[in-house]
Amino acid sequence: MILVSGGTGFVGSAIVKELVRRGAKVAVLGRDPEKIRLRLGPLVEPRSGDVREPGTLAGAMRDIDVVVNAVQFPGSPVENRGKGNTFEEVDLKGTRHQVDAAKQAGVRRFVYISGVGADKDAEKHWFRYKWEAEDYLRRSGLEWVILRPTWVYGPEDVSLNRFLGLGKMLPFIPMFGDGKQDMQPVFIDDVGRVAADCATRPEAANQLFELGGPEVMSMNEVVKTALEAQGKKKGVLHQPAALGKFLGALPSIPPLPPLTADAIDFITNPAVADNTHLQEVLHPALTPLRAGLSTYLAPESQK
Repeated sequence: MILVSGGTGFVGSAIVKELVRRGAKVAVLGRDPEKIRLRLGPLVEPRSGDVREPGTLAGAMRDIDVVVNAVQFPGSPVENRGKGNTFEEVDLKGTRHQVDAAKQAGVRRFVYISGVGADKDAEKHWFRYKWEAEDYLRRSGLEWVILRPTWVYGPEDVSLNRFLGLGKMLPFIPMFGDGKQDMQPVFIDDVGRVAADCATRPEAANQLFELGGPEVMSMNEVVKTALEAQGKKKGVLHQPAALGKFLGALPSIPPLPPLTADAIDFITNPAVADNTHLQEVLHPALTPLRAGLSTYLAPESQK
């Protein structure tokens, strides 16, 4: 049986659905079993647990052969330290707790959904914490697979859809920064398929894969393509990233701040992958941006 932690999230649910489509027996780890049932249906087994509380994980790992860690904290990348929703508590410590529980339960393989840019000496703390989590897994003695996606888009993403949602209320699309950073957006369905391969294919064992879409383009071009997929014509109004950081420093409405300086850095950073090793080992077919967007943004008459 394969356990997907974070299986009700944007990325996790795509992985669960792909594994179920392939006929795998799937359990989903989460804090709310009823939410798991409502989100994913009767073909998955809910397992109760919280990755921040190691004592809750032993039972969740029972009779599990493979763990796929796709946990993201609510509101990511906007951290909420008061609630423990941070990269350190969830990405790093949460992964360590799962790896330890998996070892004790006799799990064979552990797949960690990390992110492009993870590095020991990265400037940003979220990339350093992801690298530390990767390193802990590699040294665990478990069979491991690390998957580093770039910027993931799809019907439920909270990044590109947030830009487009603002465009419904405004005559333009607001964007922090100049929009010239290189992006390699990857379609959520592709992430689900590649992650399922990482969980099930023997040749993926003890491998690190980066995963991006088949095209590299600027953020401006990504938004332009999305607007074209919608059949809309709108301009992009660029705002200095420093302005976003200033606004993020102002008092915000609880319980979740809508903007932080770190979040501005997160969304204005380049996100480009090297798919070479992935293609050599797993040979996935990757969806061009326009084709992926057209599956959910195109007017009904064009779908």
